[in-house]
Amino acid sequence: MAAPSLHNTQPWRFRLDTDTRTVRIDAAADLALRHTDPVGRAVHVSVGCAVLNLRVAAAHFGWAPVTRLLPCPDRPALLATVRLAEAVRGAPSTGLYEAVWRRHSSRFPFSGRPLPSDLLAELAEAAHLEGATLRFPGRDDTERVLRATREAEWRNRADTDRAVESRRLVSGPHSPWLGLPAAVLGPQDALERMPMRDFGAHRHPEVLPARAFETRPTLALLSTAHDRRTDWLRAGQALEHVLLLATRRGVRASLLHQAMEWPDLRRALDGLSADGPRLYTQMVIRLGYGPEGPASPRRPVEEVVEADV
Repeated sequence: MAAPSLHNTQPWRFRLDTDTRTVRIDAAADLALRHTDPVGRAVHVSVGCAVLNLRVAAAHFGWAPVTRLLPCPDRPALLATVRLAEAVRGAPSTGLYEAVWRRHSSRFPFSGRPLPSDLLAELAEAAHLEGATLRFPGRDDTERVLRATREAEWRNRADTDRAVESRRLVSGPHSPWLGLPAAVLGPQDALERMPMRDFGAHRHPEVLPARAFETRPTLALLSTAHDRRTDWLRAGQALEHVLLLATRRGVRASLLHQAMEWPDLRRALDGLSADGPRLYTQMVIRLGYGPEGPASPRRPVEEVVEADV
């Protein structure tokens, strides 16, 4: 399932009930990052991304996906079900299916070319369709987001448990299908303004030369009205919808997740989301024009999908 996940842990499992044409999506607790993601919020967001991809694929192949989030209270690991109902003949396709396979995080410098305002509005509408809010902060708020992310990155590097957890997934995880190979990590910012994740590797210029990143980045804050498990799953679906649409429009993206991993820094970003009632920040997205990121490895289908026949 080609969905983004924290450190490419791919923390999901699918089971297809062929009698009811229902796919059950469970969290894979053994693949969670207990230091970086102790409450499992990132797992829910990642599974939400995978659910959106499943919905897109179902629609592409002529099914009408019917989604339920947290359908069974006594089974907390069961995060969602998607029933493949008969589609209405001639129903329009989302046109996002091809982007599922082309979407890759790009942790490389982007050009300084701004994104058109109509495209930003289209991305915001994609998030809205999934029950989330996407806002593009102005220059001052962008600097606040970068400052919070730099602080989070510094904390992550100083936290031994988190650094070891991250380093394990970039220097040889127990499975060749998990984690991030060196090719996808990208450089650090030579000006030390863009806080690209170091993944606990403490990379130095002699190992991976630093490069200058865009000086006026386009950042987006993805937020929800509440901060419950269902909101995390909705945020994941909104995130993937935004990323697929951006990919279709030739825009690259990477995720600045570091501040989401520290409750006080995440709360500091909540006030930047919008005027009015508080919104809960679920992701910081960096968008721009630039090189396409390399693909990350994926778990074999037989490790991810089971079928009840």
